[in-house]
Amino acid sequence: MNGRFWTMEDLDGIAALEKECFAQEGWNRRMLADSFLSGTFFGILLEEDGAITAYGGMSVVADEAELQMIATPEMYRRCGRGGRLLSDLLEEAKRRGARRAFLEVRVSNAPAQLLYLKNGFRGLHCRTRYYPDDEDAIVMKKEFC
Repeated sequence: MNGRFWTMEDLDGIAALEKECFAQEGWNRRMLADSFLSGTFFGILLEEDGAITAYGGMSVVADEAELQMIATPEMYRRCGRGGRLLSDLLEEAKRRGARRAFLEVRVSNAPAQLLYLKNGFRGLHCRTRYYPDDEDAIVMKKEFC
């Protein structure tokens, strides 16, 4: 499993995986490109034999990071990729000066919540009807030591 930063050449593949993993609410290529070019965003992916097996992106502004996305296609789940990717993203955010990180997660996404809790995130509050289908989100935060 090889980890690396995204390049512009990866955007089509990531956009396709976003559609596969998140259907209606996934980021399209234009949204990915806009974020990629923002100057505050970075993306890391994991790949095996040329296939993207997990990907994620964060923005860092001043001393705060926000996890924008993290996903593993269905066939690569439950093998530690999400944890490895989250660790890599958080380490890079710290390297870029972040002292804390935030994220939103669906209230129904127990596997993701468990991953975040295992990695030091704690729930702050709920955002009512945050997602397009009106599901609530839990806002989580991690302080870096």
